[in-house]
Parts: sequence; C-alpha cells; structure tokens
Amino acid sequence: MAFISSPFITCKKDLSFSALPSQFFTIGQRQTCKKTSSKKIVSVVSSQKNKRNPSETGSVVFTFFHTKIPMTATEKILARAAEKCEVRPGENAWTNVDVLMINDITCPGITGIFKKQFGNTAKVWDREKVVVIPDHYIFTNDERAHRNVDIARGFCVEQDIKYFYDIQDRSNFRANPDYKGVCHIALAQEGHCRPGEVLFGTDSHTTSAGAFGQFATGVGNTDAAFILGTGKILLKASKKVPPTLRFVLDGEMPSYLLAKDLILNVGDVFFSRIIGEISMSGATYKTMEFVGTTVESLSMEERMTLCNMVVEAGGKNGIVAADRTTFKYLEDKTSSPYEPVFSDENARQVLFLAQYRFDVSKMEPLVAKPHSPDNRALARECNHVKIDRVYIGSCTGGKTEDFMAAAKVFLAGGKTVKVPTFLVPATQKVWMDLYTLEVPGSGGKTCSKIFEEAGCDPPASPSCAACMGGPRDTFGRLNEPQVCVSTTNRNFPGRMGHIEGQIYLASPYTAAASALTGFVTDPRKFL
Repeated sequence: MAFISSPFITCKKDLSFSALPSQFFTIGQRQTCKKTSSKKIVSVVSSQKNKRNPSETGSVVFTFFHTKIPMTATEKILARAAEKCEVRPGENAWTNVDVLMINDITCPGITGIFKKQFGNTAKVWDREKVVVIPDHYIFTNDERAHRNVDIARGFCVEQDIKYFYDIQDRSNFRANPDYKGVCHIALAQEGHCRPGEVLFGTDSHTTSAGAFGQFATGVGNTDAAFILGTGKILLKASKKVPPTLRFVLDGEMPSYLLAKDLILNVGDVFFSRIIGEISMSGATYKTMEFVGTTVESLSMEERMTLCNMVVEAGGKNGIVAADRTTFKYLEDKTSSPYEPVFSDENARQVLFLAQYRFDVSKMEPLVAKPHSPDNRALARECNHVKIDRVYIGSCTGGKTEDFMAAAKVFLAGGKTVKVPTFLVPATQKVWMDLYTLEVPGSGGKTCSKIFEEAGCDPPASPSCAACMGGPRDTFGRLNEPQVCVSTTNRNFPGRMGHIEGQIYLASPYTAAASALTGFVTDPRKFL
C-alpha cells in the first residue's frame, strides 16, 4: 500500500485524528469554507487470478473543507458526499452515492420503478458504481426465484453494468466464475468497500461495510431506483443525518469469544450489553461507532460481524475507523484511491449523543433466544435447551474465520456431532478456503476435513440459503417446528422457514459446541 501525502495521516504509528497537522484545523467561516485539494490513499493491486478486475471505481473526488465545527466520522463522510462544509444530526442533505448494491430479490422491483419514473430508455447514472449480486434465492427449483436473476441479468446487459456477479449454471456453482455469493461479503472481497465512501444497498445488513470506515446502510426499492437514475439520495425525515452513539470496547478478548458475542453482549462490571442494554430500538436511526483496544485488535471479518448486527438495535449504520488492518486488507482488493476520515477526538463530549464503555475481559459467551436478537442469555444458562440442528453460515457467520472458529471447537471436542449440522460458506472464496487453508494446530487438516470427521453435512453452495427462509427446497431451511442454533442474525418467527421454528443466535464457537452435545452449550466446555 502506498501512502500519498495526506492531511489525514502524518504518522504511520498514529492514525487517529489527533495526528493531523495543525493547519488541518484552520479556522474558517461556515459560509465561506476554505477548500483544499483532496489527498487520498492509493492501494497497490497485486496480480489477479480471475478475469474480472477488482473494483476500479472510487468515490467522487470532493475536496475536504476546513471548518471549526467538530464532527463525527459519519458526519464528515456525509458532509463530503453532500459537498457541504459540515452537517449536523437531524439535518437534511442531498448526498452523492459512491456505490449502490442490488441483490436478486430486490432487482425486479427496483428496475420496474426506475423505468416507470425515468423512462424505458433511461440509463443509470454510472454503470461502474452499480453492483448487482444474486445471493438470496439461488440454489432452488423455484422458477420465480430463477426469474428474479433473469430480470437482473437482462437489466445489467441492457445497462452494460460492469459489476454483475451472474450465475447461470446452478448445478455447479464453480462453473460460474463471476458468481460470488452473499452480497455483503462479496462487496468486501471484490473491493467495493472503501474508507470514507457512501455505500447503499437494498438489504438491511449493508451496515456490514461500516467496518471499513465508510457510511453504509440499507435502502428500500424506491430510494434505490432514485439512486440508479441520479446517483443521489436525500437524507430527510427518518433518513436525516444520524446522531452518533459511541461504544468503547476495551480489554483483552478472551479466547472463547468472537465478535458475535461482542455485539450481543459486551459486558462491563455490571454486565451491561449493547443490543441487550439499548434494546431492539434503542439505537433507532443512530450511528453506532465502535472504538477501543478490543476493536482495534479485531480482524476485518470480525469487524464486519460487529457492524453487521447494528441494525438489530435499530441502528442506521455502524462504523469502525480505518487503520492498518483495513489498509492491509484492501491492498489486493481495489486499485481506487480512498480517503479515510475520523471522528474529532478533541470534542467527543459535544459530538456523541451518548458513550458506553465495556470491559470485554469480563464477558461470557451469549446466545439470543427466540424470537428476538435482544432476548439474550448466557450460553451456560441455556444448557438445558435440547436442539434439533445447527446452522453455520450467512453474512454474519459464514465467513472464512467463522468456519475456522467452528473447526477449532470440533477439533478440540474430538468427537462427532449429535445433531445435523449445516455449513453454508458465504462466497466462492470462503468455500475454497474451507478446502485449502489449514486450521492452526490441526496437524495440517483443512476445515472441510475436520467437518467431515465431525460428521457435519458437506459445505453447501455459497449463498444466503436458509438465513431468510426461502423456497421450501432451500438448503438448511426449517421445514418443521425445530430448534436450531444458528450463526445468522435474526430469529423472528418464520425467519428460517417454519413459523414455529425456534432459533438461538450464537457465535460459531457456541454453535459448534452445541452441535457436539445436542444442547445449547458454552464453548468453554471444549476450549
């Protein structure tokens, strides 16, 4: 990665805003903000094995404005995208969009609205900033599901969309080199997530991309259609510039915890919790900003898990400041320059609606009981709950590191699973990792080998699969009123299929431990 001279970074040892040179804080009047040339970080791209190049489309190049008004990272991103000196929580703002992601189940509705409002011959605002990713209802015999992908394909051909990750041969996903899998993980792997940018997607868990230090959130079909035609969105009414809640997570991460545990239950001395503490609506239309030594120690995949589930607390977006971990991840993902921004540390009392502190070292493994992500309990308190199956997958719990974590438990357990255990890699890359990457401490075994020895079902074709139910023949779907421990993100009635199904949300550690016992199990039993 090459660092270009930038007002944002002056010392490689300190990427915080306090490291900025004093001239960055030049005082200017709000009405006559002084513009400076935009300085960006450029990633050096390594050689690629596949035909499709990594994302080459960066943000609209706006100059950054000197202002004496302190702002949070989210506010700075939105101010730059709105070409304004500053924005404040509750303000309306016309915002330029850097990337719009559309999936298979929303594409027909969006394109229909687009053509109705802009005309049958209208062109999208930028064919290189629209990313279309089939992922939800893919590996099924349902013709209506197939029709969704057909409509998406037709629109992308018509509009010459550069980033359409198509699938045509469903009998063998590997025969489709462009097909990726779950949109939120594919966005990151293909270089569409970049610090300082604005990303909207027609899926509520688009918040995952906030892990890259960008503003990322979900939108409905109508808003997406408007973005398609104009490249802009008006933040107004319930979509105004959001205030920021800051969550400071400090302490050494215990070896038996993962980011899924953090977002469900980050304990301080009083065992207060993020989602459990502020509830399913406590962060409604607010930014959830994560900082602290624990967050800094997390990998990009774990940060994505953290941001993924902010929407379960009502959050508009989650965000983690970009740092060396971010830049390293992006080195072979994108050739676009990007410009990270950071919250003003010298005015935190003014900037943040509230600040919560958590001591992660005092935390225990947690589950969310049916039928809500905020219905949490300690895993050890649910060891009497008999289960029928385990599901490991989704944008929340189907990444490479999630499967590595599950394999670690199976390896430590040294026995076979007591219930059917379904494995659904998020993307083609994750699927390949399961068969090629060695699990540390396994004596050279891969995840797939460990899963086979533990008696799990073979890893399925990468997709969202049963996370959102889907057609009855969807892999891993709950077609009976069964009890399932799942690494997914929601456990509402009917979410994974049967209306009477009971879903316990858990980390990959807890899910794997539960598979080995047939009951909800604290992973410390094996770790």
